[in-house]
Amino acid sequence: MISQRTLNTQIHTTGVGLHTGARVNLNLRPAPPDTGIVFRRIDLATPCDFVVAPERVTDTRLCSALEGNGAKVATVEHLMSALAGLGIDNLFIDIDGPEVPILDGSAAPWVYLIQAAGIATQKAAKRFIRVLKTVRVEEGQGASHKWAQFAPYEGCTLSFSIDFDHPVFRQSAKEMHIDLSRQSYVKEVSRARTFGFMNEVEYLRSNGLALGGTLDNAIVMDEFRVLNNDGLRYADEFVKHKVLDAVGDLYLTGHPILGAFSAYKSGHGLNNKLLRALTEDATAWEWATFDSAARTPPALLSLYPQVA
Repeated sequence: MISQRTLNTQIHTTGVGLHTGARVNLNLRPAPPDTGIVFRRIDLATPCDFVVAPERVTDTRLCSALEGNGAKVATVEHLMSALAGLGIDNLFIDIDGPEVPILDGSAAPWVYLIQAAGIATQKAAKRFIRVLKTVRVEEGQGASHKWAQFAPYEGCTLSFSIDFDHPVFRQSAKEMHIDLSRQSYVKEVSRARTFGFMNEVEYLRSNGLALGGTLDNAIVMDEFRVLNNDGLRYADEFVKHKVLDAVGDLYLTGHPILGAFSAYKSGHGLNNKLLRALTEDATAWEWATFDSAARTPPALLSLYPQVA
């Protein structure tokens, strides 16, 4: 059986929010089978929690922000990406502020914390969302045109293309395709950092965004070059970070998606629009579980080797 997963033990971290600049404490705690991924605001007069879901996304300005039961938690995508990459189904996330800490701007610190806590296999079948037909969303025209889609596939692949008019991007790969059954999320994707441009900083900060952004938690570019002294972690770090974000955005179903995702110039808003288009169409998907190797797609046998 491909089983659900949680943590062996709880683990704690502290950091600042990328957009609020506020210091925040966060605990990851094990949760029983079929709990899902639950955010809990413990700083409120009455602690408030909610399970992640596509319809809880209420703000996609440079991040994915969720609201539920009167509480908001922003910039969840990097943590959600790490949870998806390591197959965590059930987790309590206690947080004492309105934004998940940015840490180094990638998913790698979250991967480290999860692996340090240890991953526990649970006695319940992991539930997949299997894509049954192609679902596509588009926005804009001409140079502003962008799109994202799901297509049926008995595995999990992501293809992403970016297009930025900046000298640095002329020297970096603009496309990435990854088959998670053959390539490692941890090695190939998780270390890619968020990025931005110096000429946007003043505007963002005047609108209450990027208040916690620094060269320690983002790749920053001026008109010509990368300003970070350590340069890039991957030659194609920009498109890899877009894939990292997409992995996190798509995991807001709380379940892995069995299908092929592809996108051109997509971001948090369009990723969520696609996710809603899929989940709101009852003919586009079905639940899938796998209780034996004989019934399991070969791609999933590589991703979840504990199946028997």
